[in-house]
Amino acid sequence: MPIDLIIFDCDGVLVDSEVISCRAHADVLTRHGYPITSEQVFARFLGRSTKQANLEIETELGRKLPEAYHGDLQDDLFRSFEADLEAIRGIHDVLDVVTQAVCVASSGSHQRMRVSLGRTGLYERLAPNIFSASQVKNGKPAPDLFLFAASQMGVPPEHCVVIEDSLAGIAGARAAGMTVFGFYGGSHCRDGYAETLRQAGADLLFADMHQLPALVRRVEADAVAG
Repeated sequence: MPIDLIIFDCDGVLVDSEVISCRAHADVLTRHGYPITSEQVFARFLGRSTKQANLEIETELGRKLPEAYHGDLQDDLFRSFEADLEAIRGIHDVLDVVTQAVCVASSGSHQRMRVSLGRTGLYERLAPNIFSASQVKNGKPAPDLFLFAASQMGVPPEHCVVIEDSLAGIAGARAAGMTVFGFYGGSHCRDGYAETLRQAGADLLFADMHQLPALVRRVEADAVAG
């Protein structure tokens, strides 16, 4: 079973953004009448689309979030990205050497990825093969986004490897019939997070992006041997 496509999540896999993002979401939600900590944002919403998170929050509030919330969140998030965001260590090196096609499948919006990937020099390396949950009916943990990305790239699901750092992403990749690697090298990953990803169904785990090419070769070799 050759691996013909590597599908990367964006936040926490390509860019080390999750701590920044959770902090911004917590600050802005609290200002707009929904007190929450960055730790709670991490636990509840990591890997899920903003649309899904907002629907859940609005159900609890019994009202729509104010229009100003959306603009304030974008402003805070993008300002923080421009000041502090960095690429995941080793990702540029990996993109230099992998022989498979690559693409991005993220719960984030295209606008957000233009900022985050652009800030870290990754946008021009990965465009136009950048796909967002806004392009499908159901975001992660549904398989829709991964299946859409594979279809756009012309690769069957069984020939894809997904790189994910969230439980929702791992669930979505498994539902899509794809091999999924759990990445726990982002600054948001606490002690024990690798085990959390394993229990969620990740086929392999790694914390150093430089390991990825060898892990892909290992999956291909195991498939041949099996």
